[in-house]
Amino acid sequence: MNPQIAAVGSCCLVGVICGGTLYVANLGDSRAVLGRAVKATGEVLAIQLSAEHNACIESVRQELQSLHPDDSQIVVLKHNVWRVKGLIQISKSIGDVYLKKAEFNREPLYPKFRLREPFKKPILSADPSITVHQLQPHDQFVIFASDGLWEHLSNQEAVDIVQNHSRSGIARRLVKTALQEAAKKREMRYSDLKKIDRGVRRHFHDDITVIVVFLNSNLVSKASSVKGPNLSVRGGGVTLPPRSFQKRCKPYSLMYTVTLDWKLILAFCICVGTPKKRTRKEYKVQVLHCAKVVRLGEAGRGYYITSPGWSGTSQ
Repeated sequence: MNPQIAAVGSCCLVGVICGGTLYVANLGDSRAVLGRAVKATGEVLAIQLSAEHNACIESVRQELQSLHPDDSQIVVLKHNVWRVKGLIQISKSIGDVYLKKAEFNREPLYPKFRLREPFKKPILSADPSITVHQLQPHDQFVIFASDGLWEHLSNQEAVDIVQNHSRSGIARRLVKTALQEAAKKREMRYSDLKKIDRGVRRHFHDDITVIVVFLNSNLVSKASSVKGPNLSVRGGGVTLPPRSFQKRCKPYSLMYTVTLDWKLILAFCICVGTPKKRTRKEYKVQVLHCAKVVRLGEAGRGYYITSPGWSGTSQ
């Protein structure tokens, strides 16, 4: 096995809907944002559902400093960017074992990843932050996206784009809008940005991955009204109150996973109850638009989920 794999890591953002409850687990700096309709005004507000683990956030730096009180270099301002040990911006991830186990932070690992002094306890963590949101009839959709999107669009800007355009290809539209903003900041045209080679484009914008999930309020209401076996969720040092699956709930799930240079895994999983008679009408439940950026912003395909087996057809 290549020893350099010790320096390979990934952020992870996962959403699960079960029994009318949305669970969001996050490692790193991806973000989940809910679009909620306001009847009185007709607008759709953005509500952030996930907590991020990036050293640029003061509370994250304080947490690291409290966990490593004897290490004055646990967070370092390098080239005007806060980094953990001067190496990495995120404080939680999958992988990155070179900052979790001291035996992997030595030769033959490349010198740029090696620390001068050995460490006694893990510097990075793999414990996710988990949030629980009870879905309401006026909750319209959820945007799951990597930090590459949020570097160029605010939560509300992204929600407005989804609300004001057709569902078809909406994730692709978000990716394109972010790339247009990245081009503007560099005082160049979007078409010229697209022509730049992959290896060079990383200097112009980060990887961008987007999934938009549209919520079916009728399905959510039906699922939340039926009780079944208890379900408990553990993570981030917190045990959440038991929730329940619907009776005869067969966990049909879709997990759409995208990897970007091992930087990000983005997934959405949904559980629904399974009545004895399955009809196509009953399972017209969700529209899931996926636009993936393979390393540097190239939009991928979308999927429309229609059957209980969650088979996808390309749009």
